[in-house]
Amino acid sequence: MSAPLVVSIPHSLGREEAMRRLKTGLSRATTSVPVLKVDEERWEDNRMIFRVHALGQAATGHVDVNEDHVKVEVTLPWLLQRFAEVAQTAIRNRGRLLLTKRD
Repeated sequence: MSAPLVVSIPHSLGREEAMRRLKTGLSRATTSVPVLKVDEERWEDNRMIFRVHALGQAATGHVDVNEDHVKVEVTLPWLLQRFAEVAQTAIRNRGRLLLTKRD
């Protein structure tokens, strides 16, 4: 089993607002990435547990929402490991868009 891909995204929204935004963010992300499908999305307190698949491969992970940052951990199957850097950049960029404070 490979090490999980970990992305930490700082924010200044507070936990509740960050969670509100993220609760709609995963489903919206799948509309912009047609090969990505959500199999499971479950919230336990401030943690979202998810399972997605892309290109016939399943990936699992969780998102921990804190007052000042969000930490995403995703375990990719070996076939998708070659896309780990691209996935890390995409997660970071999508997260920043969702968590940027708007005035």
